[in-house]
Amino acid sequence: MSASADVAPVRLRPGDVARVASVGLRTRRLRAALSALGIAIGVAAIVAVLGLSSSSQAGLLAEIDRLGTNLLTVGNGQSFTGETAQLPLTAPAMIDRMDAVEQVAVTASIPDTNVYRSPRVPAVETNGLSAQAADLDLLGAIGAGVARGRYLNAATATEPVAVLGATAARRLGIDRVYEGQRIWLGGQWLYVAGILEEAVLAPEIDASVLIGFPAAKRYLDYLGVEQGEVTTGPPTTIYVRSQTSEVDAVQRLLAQTANPAAPNEVDVSQPSDALTARAAAQSALDGLFLGLGAVALLVGAVGVANIMIISVLERRSEIGLRRALGATQAQIRGQFLAEAIMLSLIGGAVGVTAGALATAVYASAEGWAVVVPLEAWAGGIASAIAIGAIAGLLPALRAARMSPTEALRSV
Repeated sequence: MSASADVAPVRLRPGDVARVASVGLRTRRLRAALSALGIAIGVAAIVAVLGLSSSSQAGLLAEIDRLGTNLLTVGNGQSFTGETAQLPLTAPAMIDRMDAVEQVAVTASIPDTNVYRSPRVPAVETNGLSAQAADLDLLGAIGAGVARGRYLNAATATEPVAVLGATAARRLGIDRVYEGQRIWLGGQWLYVAGILEEAVLAPEIDASVLIGFPAAKRYLDYLGVEQGEVTTGPPTTIYVRSQTSEVDAVQRLLAQTANPAAPNEVDVSQPSDALTARAAAQSALDGLFLGLGAVALLVGAVGVANIMIISVLERRSEIGLRRALGATQAQIRGQFLAEAIMLSLIGGAVGVTAGALATAVYASAEGWAVVVPLEAWAGGIASAIAIGAIAGLLPALRAARMSPTEALRSV
């Protein structure tokens, strides 16, 4: 036996393995890039979905924190006969007497009153807008602001003057406020005083045209009777700001306070709960888009496996020469497995970068905080490595089993 037969095979260092594995990628750049593209698309989709979901939820929760979670709404419920019940005229005053209540604002939906840009608009084209009477404290209670012009005041609340919700203004084609601007409401002209910003906690205000309660009584005959005297019609929604620490206690007592005779005919809700539920529902939809990203990753894995099989067939002479020079099966197997992992890792890194960039651009445009969770980019890289290892395992085993003589026949 010769002395060379007793010499153990040289172990390749990680740097040597990476250098040898990169040969196929460097010599076939276009094919490698196209194969990595599938991985990149799948990883980018996963990172973008998780990033945008986290960013939108963070933005929504930040908005809830800014507006406060102490807003409660009291609305018309249903009677035993299934008809819409009415809140008593005294309900706002009764609620305002509660110790933990800080602010009360009232709106009333005026029935059979449509809103148009002009009387020439066909009557059926209502745009889904409603007319509501509103008191002067409404914006402070719901945390909304004025985008254009002014809100109602003690003087304009008694006159034919209206303020448009954000959605109402868009549907009416009004984006600014100027002197003498009018809309057609309830069969008469009303002057436009302002346009509101979007009301996050009270979206029903967005599609409404608001006028003062005295004006609703005077010009639209929205009337009620209290102790035998004609007064403004009953409220339909009462917005209640309570002390934050007492929200639950106030919520439990609101129905009985608003309508002691029939508390079951009163609906009490907390708008911030609906927004939080919307954030949870939005995250539940992420599974669908993550599934689409997983499909893209699967396609990318097939592409990697395909290119590695072709690479083994094309490089039989290289495999035979390396085996003849003393490379072991483990070294050949490690070379092609490392090449597949490297190819997938490049695609994963590109995908993570693209997904994070897409998240940053869209979140910034929407005014959200940019959030790319750890599980998004770490999971993207990890899945890319796993796909590379799985896709490259069979070609690597096939290359390692190839005998030197068989491989060198192709030289």
